[in-house]
Amino acid sequence: MKPRILISLAVTLCLCAVVLRAQEAPKPERQGSSSAPANGDVAPDFTLKLIGGHGKSMSLSSLKGKAVLLNFWATWCGPCKIEMPWLVELQNKYQPQGLQVIGVALDDAGAKAITAFARKMGVNYPILQGTERVADLYGGLAGLPSTFFLDRSGKVVDQVMGLESESLMEDAIKKSLDSTTTSTASAK
Repeated sequence: MKPRILISLAVTLCLCAVVLRAQEAPKPERQGSSSAPANGDVAPDFTLKLIGGHGKSMSLSSLKGKAVLLNFWATWCGPCKIEMPWLVELQNKYQPQGLQVIGVALDDAGAKAITAFARKMGVNYPILQGTERVADLYGGLAGLPSTFFLDRSGKVVDQVMGLESESLMEDAIKKSLDSTTTSTASAK
């Protein structure tokens, strides 16, 4: 009986996420907003405060030479909560090959709340405090989660907007890790 209840609960949560996403009104175009970087483009650089980093910051350009999974999320985002355990698992699996998962929190929860949330979710990768300016660099991010996959030279090789499957994310990671990747990957 319990497995049936768990399956029903999972299906209900997924359906709620789909309905909420469909009801989400598109964001109006903001002044100075740009389009998201296309596959093959160098990802826009930024420097953000590291959550729990005692005032330290991290820049995206400091990760050159590593494949990067750049995940924009928020503590209130249901689909983000579903994919976070996948990101933890993927970080563990592919870090030895040169992957670095980076989370960018895009909410007003504050560093303490974000740290507590990340700890509860078992996050094993750096979390940065996002800003509207950085969100604009990546096209305004009309929905969360939004994930960009960067190759070792900092170029976008794939992107996923919204919740997708863990296997799709893993395929994009493999493209990021392949140093011979060309810019022929298509946007999701």
